[in-house]
Amino acid sequence: MRVVVQRVEKASVRVNHRLVSEISKGLLLFLGVEKGDGYPDANYLVDKVIHLRIFEDDAGKMNRSLMDVSGEMLIVSQFTLLGDCRKGRRPAFTCAEEPDRSNMLYNYFISSAKEKIPVVKSGIFQAMMKVELINDGPVTLLVDSKKLF
Repeated sequence: MRVVVQRVEKASVRVNHRLVSEISKGLLLFLGVEKGDGYPDANYLVDKVIHLRIFEDDAGKMNRSLMDVSGEMLIVSQFTLLGDCRKGRRPAFTCAEEPDRSNMLYNYFISSAKEKIPVVKSGIFQAMMKVELINDGPVTLLVDSKKLF
């Protein structure tokens, strides 16, 4: 499971010009589910992301987590994170999980985050979404549950 983490001042998701979700200060996550991923991958990533010390403290150092700053979280499903661009010019998505299982793990990830963070919003699985954000920093990180060591 892969997640792109962006520290944001605010972020929103629209589908068909309709606002679906929006957050203020917090984290925007783009989540990709890989074949073979399961609940342990989701649990690891939720725990890792909410405790990443990427918010500034009073001294201006990245020393606070999402939980420390009472930040919000917006989670957007994005299977293209599993795109393999090594051959040719068109990405291959053979590593991406099938939609039904991916949706189940995406919803599990959201539920797990909601157990720990008061404000968790999400996009719509498999919808064409317009994501707007103001990246704070910018701070953007890639976290992969398969790269534990």
